[in-house]
Amino acid sequence: MSRRSAPPHPVLSAFYGEAEARPEFVRSIFDRTARHYDRINNVFSFGSGRWYRGQMLKQAGLKSGDQVLDVATGTGLVAREAARIAGMRNVIGLDMSTGMLAECRRHLPIGLVQADAQHLPLADGSVDFISMGYALRHVTDLRATFTSFRRVLKPGGRLLILEISRAENRFAQVALRFYLGRIVPAFSGVAASTDSRTLMRYYWDTIAACVSPEEIMENMRETGLKNVRCETMFGIFRAYMANVP
Repeated sequence: MSRRSAPPHPVLSAFYGEAEARPEFVRSIFDRTARHYDRINNVFSFGSGRWYRGQMLKQAGLKSGDQVLDVATGTGLVAREAARIAGMRNVIGLDMSTGMLAECRRHLPIGLVQADAQHLPLADGSVDFISMGYALRHVTDLRATFTSFRRVLKPGGRLLILEISRAENRFAQVALRFYLGRIVPAFSGVAASTDSRTLMRYYWDTIAACVSPEEIMENMRETGLKNVRCETMFGIFRAYMANVP
């Protein structure tokens, strides 16, 4: 199995100077914006709210009693829907941001762990299901992340990664760039904080610069995940699914 690095996007020099600085920037910006995140999310997540998260979890195979790890859990939006299906005691939320974990703890009584996606502090083959909501663009290395996921999933375990990508239609991409690249950052700065505006500018830049869905799926396959597939909604919302053999 190849060990070459597979970043989700190039270095974004407007926010950090080199690849090694990416994790600290990501951790810091999410720490500083955690208390505003749900408010911002309500603005930019059109069509990808509670119903969508729940439907995709079920479609990926989540069922009652499954042991779930929600990676990059943030304020717990995906974990909350996973708990409705699998049971509250069966869900663990993991995030690298202490600020996000604190917000999640306020709203959701699940187990929480501080760590990053590439270094999951769980035993091999210990969970039935891994979910990750809109955070794949923030990891350092896609291959290392998928390898980590595969390691902790049980044989037959299932994976769901929700993401947002560039629009398939050129005119839709222009509209998306205007909305997420300008409107949402401007609104976030007024309604939340200056750091929230920076976060949403970064959010858009990671979407614009991210590798293609095909490359994401190829990296999933090359790390040993099987039955890799992607469901698309509105041409921008992606639900990557896979299984461990």
